[in-house]
Amino acid sequence: MFVGTRRGRGEGLAEDPKGAPYDGHMATTGENGSTRNWTFLTNHGHVLLAIARNPTARLRDVADEVGVTERAAQAIVADLEAGGYLHRTRVGRRNEYTLNPAGRFRHPAEADRQVGALLALFADDDAEGSDTPEAAG
Repeated sequence: MFVGTRRGRGEGLAEDPKGAPYDGHMATTGENGSTRNWTFLTNHGHVLLAIARNPTARLRDVADEVGVTERAAQAIVADLEAGGYLHRTRVGRRNEYTLNPAGRFRHPAEADRQVGALLALFADDDAEGSDTPEAAG
């Protein structure tokens, strides 16, 4: 069973091998047969990565990329700024963001690691292309 996204069911989404729209989320079936969607990264992680890719992006564009409302993106950016993960500078009518790669992960299990490693992982992926066999060959 496919669960639609905020952008509309199937709009601009790839298809899984069975032909159902795929939005990049992992669907799992619970004991009662319900389908739950989840991802490995939180919305905070996705917002941080979106800003890393485009430090002058408008929050509206970040929200669209992540799949959250503009208000949610604004709250997440405020959280990230309060946590020391980014700094916001006003440039004319827009904001420019500077990331702090030395910031530590918040969960105790990863608190010894810097978020810069995550940023580098995805920056490398963006620069080199996908790790799929099709991209390599």
